[in-house]
Amino acid sequence: MTTDFKLSCVLFDLDGTLVDTAPDLIACLNKALAIHDFATVAPETIKPFISFGAAAMIKESQGRHMPEARQAEILATMLDLYEDNIAEFSVFFSGIPELLAAIEAQGLKWGIVTNKRERFTNPLMDALQLTGRAACIISGDTTANPKPHPEPMLAACQQAGVDPRECVYIGDASHDIVAGKSVQMKTLAALYGYLKPTDTPETWGADALITAPEQLLTWMDSNVCR
Repeated sequence: MTTDFKLSCVLFDLDGTLVDTAPDLIACLNKALAIHDFATVAPETIKPFISFGAAAMIKESQGRHMPEARQAEILATMLDLYEDNIAEFSVFFSGIPELLAAIEAQGLKWGIVTNKRERFTNPLMDALQLTGRAACIISGDTTANPKPHPEPMLAACQQAGVDPRECVYIGDASHDIVAGKSVQMKTLAALYGYLKPTDTPETWGADALITAPEQLLTWMDSNVCR
């Protein structure tokens, strides 16, 4: 296949795309629920809501009927617990270490654009020994607006010193694809991530759907000009 797409940088969402953070997030949610005398929840029930943040996880855990003041109390407890247990059980998705090595071996940059707050993103990246390797790390509060707003995508490109049109962004939620497309990036939907049963990623408008991280390399072979 002939193509005129030049690739300079691969950008990843963090939770549900680069790293399986569900074990730590759900453990901290359940500890917080127990502390506040609420029933704990099964991991498979909550995992699909991780991409929408801790508050969404809490709401879903109790059927969305919890008073806002109680939600706020549980959220504060959960986030404090998570900050102290940022990478107890979190691991790379299978194939990610090899994928990052392959990207670097091709002389390409890579980075992170996540809606996770810097308070958690930066310690997690440090714990995984990724901080020095990433060309950019943009969190949900690095810019005034989180994804799907284009601002964090543009900030990532500025930090990495690349043109958005020479980037591909990989994420597991519709707002990831919207954000990438808003600045003319190529976009890939990570079907191995934290998708809800009702999600329809084939309608998100991504350039491709991948069921495993290493499929990015196959996509690059077919779509990037050499």
